[in-house]
Amino acid sequence: MAKVKYRLNPETLSFDRIVTTTRERIIKWGIMFAVSIVISLGYYAIYSRFYDTPKERSMSNKLSAIRFNYFMLSQDLKNIDQILSDIQKRDDDVYRTVLESDPIPASVRQAGFGGVNRYQSLEGYINSNIMIAVTKHTDKILKQLYVQSLSYDELILKAINKEQLALCRPAIQPISNKDLTRRSSGFSMNRFHPILGSRRPHNGIDLTAPTGTDIYATGDGTVVKAVYNNGGYGYMVIIDHGFGYETLYAHMSKIGVSEGGVVKRGDVIGAVGSTGLSQSSHLHYEVHVNGRPVDPINYFYEELSPDDYVRLREQSQGNEIMEIW
Repeated sequence: MAKVKYRLNPETLSFDRIVTTTRERIIKWGIMFAVSIVISLGYYAIYSRFYDTPKERSMSNKLSAIRFNYFMLSQDLKNIDQILSDIQKRDDDVYRTVLESDPIPASVRQAGFGGVNRYQSLEGYINSNIMIAVTKHTDKILKQLYVQSLSYDELILKAINKEQLALCRPAIQPISNKDLTRRSSGFSMNRFHPILGSRRPHNGIDLTAPTGTDIYATGDGTVVKAVYNNGGYGYMVIIDHGFGYETLYAHMSKIGVSEGGVVKRGDVIGAVGSTGLSQSSHLHYEVHVNGRPVDPINYFYEELSPDDYVRLREQSQGNEIMEIW
């Protein structure tokens, strides 16, 4: 039950009952409501100035988590940078040196991206600078990884070619040391021919051995000639080893391969003889590089001792008259 209020009447010195109209009540409550609204807004403004709302706290926590994740990602990218730098250095200083390839220029490894702004979609956010920086760093690493992958593809092909080259390059003596009587008539551009009686180039080396001694292919390759040569070589075989290498085997007593046949290093391709312009049983052996004859003793990697090499070089350079052509 509402309280009854009274007011002192000074004229009658009595208390008159206060009667409040509906309009007055509405105005009074309206004023009180307005004041409460103003006070509430004031409290809210003060509170929000010094304290975060639950929504703001939630957003702040998410923002902090995003910043932390970007920070950790940037640290990971720095570690990847260091690892990639080590790989690139090893690639240039070791792998490419061994495989005789030029280092990749820094301008290629560190090349950026041209054209339009690739990061426009990341602009306008609170963390735009962080997102753009990390994305640029990631793109740079991806570009360097792509360049490095191309480098490895190239080096793998070179390594395969190197392995194939090692198998194909003439690298052994065509007659085993156990069957070899002696080496004579070294490589020379001005050698006396004992049958023709004049000086002429001697494009190979003569290896003396009994008739019928096995002759070995000195490297992998394909037989391009297996014929009797009327120009003085007699029965002869020419093997194309690829990579610009060819070997010639002459004065054979018999041929054990056919033209077009594939041979491996160490395969028997025929036997020592004395056919053609020859005074006694021996093998005339030549090595050609890109069509030019070179000294075969430089390719006797396995059988030729240092002393043999020096002696044969002296024979070639001394221009001696040898007993066997």
